[in-house]
Formats: sequence, C-alpha cells, structure tokens
Amino acid sequence: MTMKVWEIQNAYGIENLQLTDKPEPKPGPGQVVVSMKAASLNYRDLLTVIGYGGGYPLPLIPFSDGAGEVSAIGPGVTRVAVGDRVCPLFFQSWLSGPITAESRNRPLGGPFPGVLQQSMLLDAEGVSKVSAKLSYEEAATLPCAGLTAWRAVTIETPVGPGDTVLVQGTGGVSIFALQFAKARGATVIATSSSDEKLARARKLGADHTINYKSHPEWGSVARELTGGRGVDVVVEVGGENTLNQSFDAARVGGSVVVIGVLGGFSSPVMIPVVFGKNLHIHGITVGSREQFDQMAAYIDQHNLKPVIDRSFPFARVPDALRLMQAGGHFGKIVIGY
Repeated sequence: MTMKVWEIQNAYGIENLQLTDKPEPKPGPGQVVVSMKAASLNYRDLLTVIGYGGGYPLPLIPFSDGAGEVSAIGPGVTRVAVGDRVCPLFFQSWLSGPITAESRNRPLGGPFPGVLQQSMLLDAEGVSKVSAKLSYEEAATLPCAGLTAWRAVTIETPVGPGDTVLVQGTGGVSIFALQFAKARGATVIATSSSDEKLARARKLGADHTINYKSHPEWGSVARELTGGRGVDVVVEVGGENTLNQSFDAARVGGSVVVIGVLGGFSSPVMIPVVFGKNLHIHGITVGSREQFDQMAAYIDQHNLKPVIDRSFPFARVPDALRLMQAGGHFGKIVIGY
C-alpha cells in the first residue's frame, strides 16, 4: 500500500515541491499511525519550503500542523486508541514543564518529517486528542498558531479583566490571541494595514483598531487609546518593522511577547526604552503537550472556533503557499486531504 506525500526533494522553492508516493507506515512498539485529514500553514512552513537560512537536509516532508484520526497503534500504546481524533505536537519531545534544549529538539516539518503525508508515523506520546466540536481543518490550526497564542496570553503573560492586549495583524497567531484575550475578559487593540480586515477583527471582538499604514506611529495611538497608560501585553509578530513601536505602545512594566518575524529578522532596539519602562520581553516558541491539552479543554469549554480564511485541496499545496506568501489571508490557511 502506498500513500501520497508532498516532499522537497532536490532543491528548495515552492516550484520544487513534488507530490510523490511512499509506502504506508506501520507502527512499532509505542508508536501510532495517524490518517491525516487536514493541515494548516504557518509562516515557518513557507520559510522552510523556500529554504531560508540554508534550509534543512533534503529530502524533507514539510509543514508542522495537522489533524487526523488514529488508524493503527503499536504494542504498548494506551494513551490513544484507533479512531481517536488527534493533532501531532509541533515539539515531539516537549511534553511538560519549562522548555529546554532537549525538549525543543524534535520539531515537525523540519528537520523531522512534517504532516504533508496521508499517513503519519508518530510516537504515541507525540499526539494530543482534540474535541469532536472542531472539524479536522479547525483542529489543524491548533498545534502552532493556537498554542503559541495560548501560551502568550494565558501562561507567560496571563491577561484578564482590566488588561489591554495589542495584537499585530490578522494572521493565525494574532487572531487566536484576540479570541483568547477576549474570552478572558481583556480589552483588545488590533492593528492591520487593511480597513476591511480591521472591520472583521471588530466583529471578532476587537475593542479598538489601528490602521498602521494610516498611522505609522501606531505605538503612540495605542497609548492614546489607553488614556496614555499604554497596553499591558503586546503580541509581537512583526519583528524588524514593528518591535520599537511595540515598545512605545507598552505601559511601564508591560510585556512584549515576541513570536514572529513577518517583517524581518533583525531590529535595532532602543535599549533605554526597555530598561526605562521596565519592560518584560518574552520570546515564545509554541508550547508543550500539557499546555496544548489545557488549551484544547478551554476551547471546548468556551466553544471557540478557529478562524479559517481559505481551504485548499491536498493537490494544491503550492497554491496555498503562494497565498501565504502574498499575505492576503485573515486567520488561517488550511489544506484538506
């Protein structure tokens, strides 16, 4: 029996992705096979496919986030059963506790094989169950974008009533952060270069919106919206183009949670602002299995729904990547198998 797999074989680039056949895997002791039903895109996946920074060793099956159904289990597996709906974890070795060098050394989608395969062999410890309230496409958005946002506003900088959170843009992490922060009772400010997207953010619960093209100094606008105090938490996904505006927007003693590099990989930092305002800078890379399970239970309890911009069939993965590259999406881009 064979399965379909998307693979970067000999050279990086969207145009070099190949849809090929591979033997279906069989589970050994402590392993499971997951029949994959959906995947979702992250900016990291695009960077991986184009080979940014030299890339990982090839060949490589890309993409880290997906959802599916356990189709077979190996000897000794008790955590999950055949038929369970699960998500593979981004960090296969980070199960609980604080992040360490060891716990973050097995990420999916580079260097370890990713989810763009119809059947996926995994350690049984490396999957988590997801609620039947979510479609497979919705569940596929959780392992990176959902968990990163969850960790940002509930674990590293837990927010609640009386707090103000600023989210940048309307991509996957930012929209999840908006949803989680609102569910916890916080006030949310959203930024975007598109008035249409800002209107959609308001429908999701954003209390204030800022068009950063109309207001390049949006950090000061955010402070004005808080009566001059500044925001408690900035969910920073832009990197090079946004970091100093985030510092400007934050209150004295506030937090800037650094998650993404959509605008670039390096930025001059106004160091006097950091110590003068006593800012807390948090770097976040996804989360643990324990944190994923907490998030999944919260989503189920509060009936939250991930926001999907567009779904592509498995045969059109390159088109999904080009949409990600163009940056025209609101929420998540997903692949249905």
